[in-house]
Amino acid sequence: MSSLKCWTRSMVMLLALAPAAHAEMTVSQSNDPSAPLSINLAGLFAQENAALGQVDEGRFSEIIAPPVVTKTTKAKKADPLAATYDAAWIEALPAAPETAELDCLARAVYFEARGESIKGQAAVAEVVLNRTDSPYFPRTVCGVVNQAGGGGCQFSFVCDGRKDVIGDRQAWYVAEKIAAAYIAGTPRDLTDGATYFHTPAVKPSWASRFPMTVRIGAHFFYRQPIFTASN
Repeated sequence: MSSLKCWTRSMVMLLALAPAAHAEMTVSQSNDPSAPLSINLAGLFAQENAALGQVDEGRFSEIIAPPVVTKTTKAKKADPLAATYDAAWIEALPAAPETAELDCLARAVYFEARGESIKGQAAVAEVVLNRTDSPYFPRTVCGVVNQAGGGGCQFSFVCDGRKDVIGDRQAWYVAEKIAAAYIAGTPRDLTDGATYFHTPAVKPSWASRFPMTVRIGAHFFYRQPIFTASN
C-alpha cells in the first residue's frame, strides 16, 4: 500500500474518532437524545476506510487530486485607433458612414498626399484637424479644407482650376480609411501640433518664422509660434 493511501486512511480514522470524542463530551454535559450518533458515525467512517482499501492506486490518486484550474485568456482585439500606419492598420479600420466631414478630410489627404506613405498621408490629416482646434482657422473640417486666403486657397487642390477627379480607387480607399480613423479619435502623434506643411519645391514666407516640427516623406511640417503676453 502506498504511503499516500496509508496517510489518507489514517486521516479517515482520525476523523472518525474526533466526532465520537466530541459527541461524548457534549452528551455528558447535556441531555442530548442524539448521543448514539457518535457510534453510527464511527461505523460509517470504518466502512469508508474499508472501501478506500479496495480502490486501486491510479483511481485513488485521481480521487484525491485537486482540480486543475486553467486560465483562459481571451485574445485581445487590436485597437484600430492605435495607429501603426501600415497596410494592416488600414485593413483593420472599420468602415465609417459617409459624412461631409469625412469626405472633405479624405479629399485633402488624397489630393495633397496620395503619393506619400500611409504615415505621410496621416500627417496631412493631422494638420487639417489641428487647424480645427486653432482659433486662427475655421472650426470644421470642411471649413478648413475649403478656406480661401492669401490670394488663393489654403489647400491648392481646392482652387487650382483642375477638376477634382478620384482616379485612383485604391488611393481613395486608403484616404477614406485614414480620414475615418482620425475623425473617430486616432491620436495625433505624428506632427506635434503642426498646422502647416509644404514640399521642398516651395519655400513659403512663414517657413522662416514658424518652428518646424518634423519632416515626413516629401513634406515639412510646422506649427504656429506660441506668443506670450509681456508687461
